Amino acid sequence: MTSEANQPRALTAKAAEEFRRFLVLFFYLWVLFGVFVLNQGIVLREQGVNVAMQGFALINALVFAKVMMVFEMFDPGGWLRRRPLIYPIFYETLLLTVLFLIVYVLEKTVEGLIHGKTAMESLPKVGGGGLAGLLSASVIMFVALLPFFGLRNLGLAMGRGRLRAMLLGEKPAISDG
Repeated sequence: MTSEANQPRALTAKAAEEFRRFLVLFFYLWVLFGVFVLNQGIVLREQGVNVAMQGFALINALVFAKVMMVFEMFDPGGWLRRRPLIYPIFYETLLLTVLFLIVYVLEKTVEGLIHGKTAMESLPKVGGGGLAGLLSASVIMFVALLPFFGLRNLGLAMGRGRLRAMLLGEKPAISDG
């Protein structure tokens, strides 16, 4: 009976932890996309175009935080955890970069189709278009995601709560005993 009584409490705790993880991902991506939009705004202002697109950063941070949570559920770099940290860090960063580009292209294509464009007309010009644009956007996204996966994998290697404790001055969640 006590395990049945603790079940809702455990479910609530799990939901709270998942929401906290979502918020961390959301804020990381919001800052990341916000910086991208800020840079784009600077470039456009230099060309005489005055546009503020911070809503883009907010909406995409919400969408891509959920994509990131699903990505993390599958733990694609788990099989590399016994190798040097650089392997899972680079592998997961590369996979998520590709996944983000695919989701972005699908999102823009569906948006175009909804607005009556053909599939070809709906395909976005990533990074301004062409192979150079695609590669540029991919490299930028890869480099921007590296700190996230670096800290994530470092935290996993150190043990639950240790990196957080070191960064924020908190006690680790689990002690050596």
